[in-house]
Amino acid sequence: MKPESVMESVLYAHDLVAAEEFYTRVMHLEVIARDEGRHVFFRCGRGVLLVFNPVQTSSEKTYVGGSLIPLHGTTGGGHLAFRARADELADWRRHLQEKGIAIESEVSWPQGGHSIYVRDPAGNSVELVTPEVWAQGRV
Repeated sequence: MKPESVMESVLYAHDLVAAEEFYTRVMHLEVIARDEGRHVFFRCGRGVLLVFNPVQTSSEKTYVGGSLIPLHGTTGGGHLAFRARADELADWRRHLQEKGIAIESEVSWPQGGHSIYVRDPAGNSVELVTPEVWAQGRV
């Protein structure tokens, strides 16, 4: 047995309002859940991006249906990569510029593919990457 796919990815941000603004306005993700001061969740394709306030999730016990959700959290910037088609990268560059988001770096990978890196308001590294980077047998 092995997992079918990644269902949730998590980033941490102290300012959830700024995180929500970035992921809706810049990345065009849809908010699917919000608990003020604790978390904001976004739909991304078949998966979900969870953005938690680490102060809350590393110290407050949370129960769902009588079961404890384990404490979790981290400090410092995390990383998340969004799949993008190669023919969309020029549009992403323009979009990021229009939204005032600085491109931190771009990488053309030796095995094929391209990445654009930016930072979200919490300092997390956010990557737009073409799928060729992880094409079977090319890692």
